Amino acid sequence: MPDRAPQPVDRQLPTDEARDLISLVRDIAQREIAPKAAEEEDAGHFPREVFTLLSESGLLGLPYDSEYGGGDQPYEVYLHVLEELAAARLTVGLGVSVHSLSCHALAHYGTKEQQVEHLPAMLGGGLLGAYCLSEPSSGSDAAGMRTKAVRDGDDWLLTGTKAWITHGGIADFYAVFARSGGEGTRGITAFLVPGDAEGLSAAVPEKKMGLKGSPTAQIHLDGVRISDDRRIGDEGQGFAIALSALDSGRLGIAACAIGVAQAALDEAVAYATGREQFGRRIADFQGLRFMLADMATQIEAGRALYLAAARLRDAGRPFSKQAAMAKLLCTDAAMKVTTDAVQVLGGYGYTADFPVERYMREAKVLQIVEGTNQIQRMVIARHLAGPESR
Repeated sequence: MPDRAPQPVDRQLPTDEARDLISLVRDIAQREIAPKAAEEEDAGHFPREVFTLLSESGLLGLPYDSEYGGGDQPYEVYLHVLEELAAARLTVGLGVSVHSLSCHALAHYGTKEQQVEHLPAMLGGGLLGAYCLSEPSSGSDAAGMRTKAVRDGDDWLLTGTKAWITHGGIADFYAVFARSGGEGTRGITAFLVPGDAEGLSAAVPEKKMGLKGSPTAQIHLDGVRISDDRRIGDEGQGFAIALSALDSGRLGIAACAIGVAQAALDEAVAYATGREQFGRRIADFQGLRFMLADMATQIEAGRALYLAAARLRDAGRPFSKQAAMAKLLCTDAAMKVTTDAVQVLGGYGYTADFPVERYMREAKVLQIVEGTNQIQRMVIARHLAGPESR
């Protein structure tokens, strides 16, 4: 079967610097990420060395201020980068998105002193972050968290369990949200917790159907002592900080989803144009041609939506509704496109000899993380019709 190399996505980028950035990302993806992806995912290997390389290349802090080691890039450009990384390997693309999410609280709500002290290492010093909001009994209902933050002089004692934490157990720092006051959304505070803090431990990573190279684990906080200078924002402001981060993070998930879908389409086109049945390329059969056309259309629509939302963010305009729409549409599209890619390959698509079965398993989690798609529909509906009647 002849090889048909996929054509790079024709990206409309705002500057020459952004175009050079994408070229760098593609080079790293082709040399360091994609060749090892299948083997390392199957083995459950987390590529920490790749994240070190990304940090050294200035790719872990792209949307943040260069004063603190960031890349000063528009969110639109950062999302293009995420898509390229996720197309090469979702563990890497999602990992960069989660790291960026973990830096959001300090970068946007921290004091100048906190930012000077911590951000350079977080954005370009080889560190890796994790975001700790969900708990075993409060996933979609984040306001129902039970992890406690209790004042002890000039310190805080954090006690509780966080769940579904990407990079759990291997992160160098954790953005942790804990209840410091009464019930509801106003009693939650944000903290920056070092990964080696006494009393912090990780459970055995979850055994997942996909994304096996990315560790997901519970984090246990057993009286972890944190000085007040690691509190981010005001007491009780944590829930608002968390939601602000999630709006941006959902765009990251949308971009990752389109990256996975694009990789699946590329594989399906290569197979369909090289495989012959009944004396013809299977790409010449109308039923299959229409499948490929629908797959490509869903990808283009998803890419346009997440970029439109990113441009709103870059312009300082509200984008919460559009972020939820992008996350919803892009991840649903990724699930459909990857499933169709398996169908295009037929029996081969169901084997580990081709990557489309891995793409399909990985796409599923994107409909769940950072707010399930049912939650996204609730967010969108609230923007349209107001809060639900009680």
